[in-house]
Amino acid sequence: MTQEIIDRINLLAREGDPFLFVINYRGDDAYIRKLADIDPRECLYDFEGTGNVEETTARALPSSVTWEVDAPQYDDYSRSLNIVKSNILAGNSYLANLTCKVPVRCNLSLDDIFLHAKGKYKLLLRGEKSRGRRFVCFSPERFLKIHDGWIYSYPMKGTLDASIPNAEDILMADRKEAAEHATIVDLIRNDLSRVATQVRVDRYRYIDVLHTNKGDILQTSSEISGQLPDNYREHLGDIIAAQLPAGSITGAPKRKTVEIIQEAEGYDRGFYTGVMGIYSEGNLNSAVMIRFVEQDAEGRLAFKAGGGITAKSDCRKEYEEVIQKIYLPFE
Repeated sequence: MTQEIIDRINLLAREGDPFLFVINYRGDDAYIRKLADIDPRECLYDFEGTGNVEETTARALPSSVTWEVDAPQYDDYSRSLNIVKSNILAGNSYLANLTCKVPVRCNLSLDDIFLHAKGKYKLLLRGEKSRGRRFVCFSPERFLKIHDGWIYSYPMKGTLDASIPNAEDILMADRKEAAEHATIVDLIRNDLSRVATQVRVDRYRYIDVLHTNKGDILQTSSEISGQLPDNYREHLGDIIAAQLPAGSITGAPKRKTVEIIQEAEGYDRGFYTGVMGIYSEGNLNSAVMIRFVEQDAEGRLAFKAGGGITAKSDCRKEYEEVIQKIYLPFE
C-alpha cells in the first residue's frame, strides 16, 4: 500500500470521524471518504446493515433475469494453472490463488445488482471506468474486524455445491481443501502477529452457506484474533497495510506467490481482491472484494473470480469451481 494511502487512513482514524475506504489489489489506488461526505450518486455501500441506501430506491427486477457467461477457454485456463503448479512443484509456492476475468452479459444495471444482491458486504462505485472504478461487489468474506482493541481475521477457503448429497461431509473430508485452508490460516496468523500479540485461532474451518441465483454454495472459514497495542488508532493505515494483499486471495509465501499469479493471470485485477471497510470510534468492519462485477469504458461487464491452487489441484475441478463462483446472489 502506498504511503499516501497509509497516511490518509492514519489521519482520518486519529480525527475520529467515521469513514469508508476502498483499496485496490495493488494498494496504489483508493477511494476514501468520511461517511458524512459520501454522495450516493457516487458510491453506495451496505456493510452488514450499515450503509447509505434507502430501501425505497430499489426497483422491481424484470420477470426474467438474463445472465450469460462467456466461460474462459479451458485450454487458456489450463495454461495459467500449469504456470502456477510448475512453480509449486519447484518449491516457489505452497498455495496460489488463480483468478480470471470473465465477460458476462446481463439485462440488469450495476445499480440493480447492488440493490437486489444478498451479501454481507456490498459496494457500488460509480467512478471512472477507465481506472476500473465502476463496479459492484457483493462479498461474503470479511477481511479484518477491530473491536475493543482486538483484531480479527476470517479467511475463507474451500467451496462446494450445497446440492451435492452429503456436501458438508465431502467438503470437510477433502484433503486438498483442508490443506489449502490450513496454509491460509497459518499465513493470516503470521500476518496478524506483525501488528498484534496473543494471536490465536478461535474457530477453525466452520461452514457458511451462500445463496446464489444458481443454488446454494458451502464455504469454509476460520476466525483468528489478536490484541492490538493501546495506540492502534494512530496507526490504522499501517495495520491494514501490514495485512495486504490479503492472504486468502494471494497465497504462501505471499511475496513470491504474488509474482507467480501476476505472470499466470495476464490481466490487471484492479479493485477486485482489494479491500473495503468502515472505521468508526475505534472499531473496524471490512471485507475482501470478491464476487465482483466490473464495467469497462465501453459498457461491457466482466465478472472476476478464482480459487486456490495447490500441488494436488485437478485442473478440470478448479476450472469448474471458478465457473460456479460466477453468480448473482439473488434468492
